Amino acid sequence: MNNPEVVMIGLGYIGLPTAALIAQNEIFVHGVDINPKVVETINKGEIHIVEPDLDIAVANAVKKGYLKTSISPVQANTYLIVVPTPFKAKNEPDISFVESATKAIIPLLKENDLYIIESTSPIGTTEKMMELIFSERPELKGKLHIAYCPERVLPGNVMYELVHNDRVIGGVDEKSTQKAITFYCQFIKGDLHKTNARTAEMCKLVENSSRDVQIAFANELSLICDKADINVWELIELANKHPRVNILQPGCGVGGHCIAVDPYFIVSDYPMESQIIGKAREINNYKSFWCAEKVQTAKLQFELKHGRKPSIALMGLAFKPNIDDLRESPAKYIAQKVLQNANNEEYYIVEPNINSHKVFKLTDYKTAAEKADIIAFLVAHDEFKGLNIGDNKEVLDFCGVIK
Repeated sequence: MNNPEVVMIGLGYIGLPTAALIAQNEIFVHGVDINPKVVETINKGEIHIVEPDLDIAVANAVKKGYLKTSISPVQANTYLIVVPTPFKAKNEPDISFVESATKAIIPLLKENDLYIIESTSPIGTTEKMMELIFSERPELKGKLHIAYCPERVLPGNVMYELVHNDRVIGGVDEKSTQKAITFYCQFIKGDLHKTNARTAEMCKLVENSSRDVQIAFANELSLICDKADINVWELIELANKHPRVNILQPGCGVGGHCIAVDPYFIVSDYPMESQIIGKAREINNYKSFWCAEKVQTAKLQFELKHGRKPSIALMGLAFKPNIDDLRESPAKYIAQKVLQNANNEEYYIVEPNINSHKVFKLTDYKTAAEKADIIAFLVAHDEFKGLNIGDNKEVLDFCGVIK
């Protein structure tokens, strides 16, 4: 492999597809991940995550020599930081991974290099990393290009959306913004919108917080309709006939490493101002607890009615339909909560998008639906929509599989 033009730090659900896309455009990429197994897998031209078309892109990039990975960064011209930003106690964002990734490349930086953070970050993170870089390399002050550019992709369609979605790009100064735009122009067909780093950081958080609020409205409706004996799916369908109404579909909560997490980046820094955003998080978290309680109630009612313990199918563990990603999954939380209250019932845990799980013993979805007395749909996977469910089954449809 030639000297890399790009170093990609973080090879997860966003980093690896982005690295593969850049490499597809015949740009030499050096990927970095702290997990040696991830590095070994990619260097064999294989992938460690499920994402349509990613396997082909990685295999071709590795075969042609445009993508190579290791556990350590090397010198390049452009450095992309695409690492997790988890939470500490009390939902406070943790930027330690961004900081560690930045420290790893500081000795490698040279004049005119481009440093970009793509990780979802609290407002001001890009400026903090700039200060960190210049504190250790003061001779580079004013000679680096530093920017923030968040992704806007949907798991399951990442390879397409990375290319075609618009991007917001914010530099710490105008030269940095323009340098980053020139870089992304090489492989993105969507429009590239210029701003500053703080606005770009906030834009990412606002986009997902907006979605969280909209979902919270739908989930709150589902709670009200359950008490009012109204079919929430029919209600929303009818309300959406209004030309200016577009209510989303309720579910069993909100998951993933974006919508379920990003609002806390705002609430943590601006607790008094973010009243609606904070309340939406509470509603969506409560919906998962409510679903677990509904399963528990159905279980007890079955036992009283039939004089025996029911068998229960919990259908889905992923945080959204048709993917293998379980991060922040409300379905996984519900399954854990239900099993904590298990009392010799038989449970069938279903997730058709993964082969095994270190905690849950998985069952084929057809077998589970056939054997269970109570079927709780936690995720609206396509496989579930074609199931033939007998009239003797009790169904708890939390995500609109059968509506």
